Amino acid sequence: MVEIENLTVRFGGVTPIDGVSVVFESGTCGLIGPNGAGKTTFFNVMSGFVKPAAGTITAFGENLLKMADFRRARWGLRRTFQTEMAIEQLSVFDNVAMIHEHSGAKRATRRADVLSAIEFVGLTVSPKAKVGTLGARERRLVEIARAVVGQPRLVLLDEPAAGLPDEETGHLGEVIQRIPGQFGALVILVDHDMSLVSACCQTTAVIDFGRLIASGSTADVLRDEHVMRAYLGTEAEVVPDEEPQT
Repeated sequence: MVEIENLTVRFGGVTPIDGVSVVFESGTCGLIGPNGAGKTTFFNVMSGFVKPAAGTITAFGENLLKMADFRRARWGLRRTFQTEMAIEQLSVFDNVAMIHEHSGAKRATRRADVLSAIEFVGLTVSPKAKVGTLGARERRLVEIARAVVGQPRLVLLDEPAAGLPDEETGHLGEVIQRIPGQFGALVILVDHDMSLVSACCQTTAVIDFGRLIASGSTADVLRDEHVMRAYLGTEAEVVPDEEPQT
């Protein structure tokens, strides 16, 4: 379980995260919102790249914000980014092994763990293949393999399916759905593809202009009036003093 209380981030006069309180229980949870809503900033705080002005994040009973960013990786936090982070000049194996090396997992099991992560995501290319020679689908799967290697506890996926066609997104969704059962990790998925979010996420939270506007079962959230207004760009019509739904 991950519990966020009154999380606030300020960049000068901009407040991209404004007093957000939400709980991610287990399994795969969605985090959605229009462009610029604050989703990536939210992940940056959890990853240790951004220090919040206020608030707490408790992950599995531990204060995440008190951990240095490199200790969060050893603790079990994994993340993908909107921009691919795998190194094109290195092989698939070496890219995944780099994450394992910094995860705190046993060195003696590195080769087996890396090959297992590659197999888990369904990559059929040789582990020796250079990432720069791969297509978009394979590169995205390398990113997921990097996110699940080395005993992950919390996996943050930032638009992992962006730009993929429906068939390839479908396979990626199947992989994401299997992460909690295979590794016991909690997954938080950010994506604009609502079919992917619906397929993968039991619960979903929605932020807009840095504020939580809805959270709960994914089906209910996607029917929420505030959510539909936010995605249509008409959320400003809501009465300003109205309390956000949780």
